[in-house]
Amino acid sequence: MSRLAMFGGARTVDADAGTSPATAWPIVTNAEREAVLAVLDSGRFTSVERGEVQLLEEEWARYTGVGHCAALSSGTAAIELALAATGLEPGAEILVPALSFIATASAPVMRGLVPVFVDIDPLTYTIDPAAAAAAITPRTQAILAVHLHGLPCDMDALRTLADRHGLVLVEDAAQAHGATYRGRQAGALGDVAAFSLNASKNLPTSGEGGLLTTDDPAIHERVVLRRQFGEDLTGRGERGYLSQVIAGNAKLSSVQAAFTRCQLARLAERHEQRDRNVRRFLGRLAALDGIVTPHCPEDRTHAWFQLRLRFDPREAGCPEVTPGALRTVLQRALRAEGVPVRPYQSLPLPAQPALRDAFPDQPYRPQDHPTTLAVIEDSLTMQRWHLNPAAGPVLTRCADAFEKVWEQLDTLVPAARSMTYRPKWREAGTEAAPA
Repeated sequence: MSRLAMFGGARTVDADAGTSPATAWPIVTNAEREAVLAVLDSGRFTSVERGEVQLLEEEWARYTGVGHCAALSSGTAAIELALAATGLEPGAEILVPALSFIATASAPVMRGLVPVFVDIDPLTYTIDPAAAAAAITPRTQAILAVHLHGLPCDMDALRTLADRHGLVLVEDAAQAHGATYRGRQAGALGDVAAFSLNASKNLPTSGEGGLLTTDDPAIHERVVLRRQFGEDLTGRGERGYLSQVIAGNAKLSSVQAAFTRCQLARLAERHEQRDRNVRRFLGRLAALDGIVTPHCPEDRTHAWFQLRLRFDPREAGCPEVTPGALRTVLQRALRAEGVPVRPYQSLPLPAQPALRDAFPDQPYRPQDHPTTLAVIEDSLTMQRWHLNPAAGPVLTRCADAFEKVWEQLDTLVPAARSMTYRPKWREAGTEAAPA
């Protein structure tokens, strides 16, 4: 048995694995270079002029199976404009999962809405429809369904709930390009959907960008109006500089659109290879006692934007160790072996300082979101490396590292048992979470 790297042994994953072509993301080929150069040579750089931006919109609408798409400057801008275009009233409540990236909550706040945080499902980590139903009040006007890590929410249950109460159903599909729910693409499951094209995403651009999809022509029209200072440029005639509504600037550039069109051409192929690599990797980890691998229900597919791994002290043979302490020690051991594991979100959204400051009359209470807290405490994520379809051999070495650490888990447990550990969310909360 080889010594753990954290104790002086050889690391399992090569030190340069994170900078190798096999884990590079996004993948930049001659196709991207030529497409970007073609835009530079054309001199047509903005979405005001017909070209790459409009072609990307048409191709993404066709891919997702919706009637309309608007290209925007970021995924956050896509959420904001989706909320603005659906006519939600300032001060209205919108249901938001307690576990997500900050943009899921900050975008509604920037639009004058009040996020009401809802606990997540313990298997999918997406918004729990039963918890959402319990959170509805007369002021609720929308549900923001986040397809966290690339797995679609239970959209039929949320659609039924939204229809029963007359709510707008918005998809935050920032991490779910190419994922499906009961045969339909993410982005075609709600009233309107927002995607991110950040360079880290499964469908990236060369920087920041976003896409908004909808089957409602009125929503699309209002979004297009609001991405260009409220100007109606659909006629493509001489610009009149007439603003119909108060709006900012949220356009995508032609260079970014050209880059993303090249990525879109290979999205399906890369998704299939990624799915094979990830499932093979997770299959090996699932055989180790105490590791809970991501769950994907049979009625949907996973985009695998991130891989969240949970650690169960009881199943791992150390029930006396707290989940947070075990996770902390495992992170150190695995990173020493070269595995890029790290927490994703160390606080529930309602515990974020910015949101507590924005709503001082709504103190954060940890007991309101027990599943979210449990997932934060006992899990780590893997990001980016696995997105590259050539990452299979690197993932094999990562699985070797997990097996090596698990073979010597008894050498790590004493450190976890003696650790003084205090969760970040406990420092933010005004009341103690339930035992």
